[in-house]
Amino acid sequence: MADIKFEIVETLAVLSEGSKGWKKELNLISWNGRDAKYDIRDWAPDHSKMGKGVTLSEEEIEILVQALSKRK
Repeated sequence: MADIKFEIVETLAVLSEGSKGWKKELNLISWNGRDAKYDIRDWAPDHSKMGKGVTLSEEEIEILVQALSKRK
């Protein structure tokens, strides 16, 4: 498996926390030195391990926000 480098540029929100301390977070993350994107996934308390997640571009996050705002 290829070595994936990441930098958490900004933590925007902690969405939930599991009993073992893992947190589901919304972050801006730079993957492999690229421009930061929005990312939702579970993280170990020290950010040394991560679960599966989803990464969204600025355009995708705008569409998601619009879709969610229509649900109110």
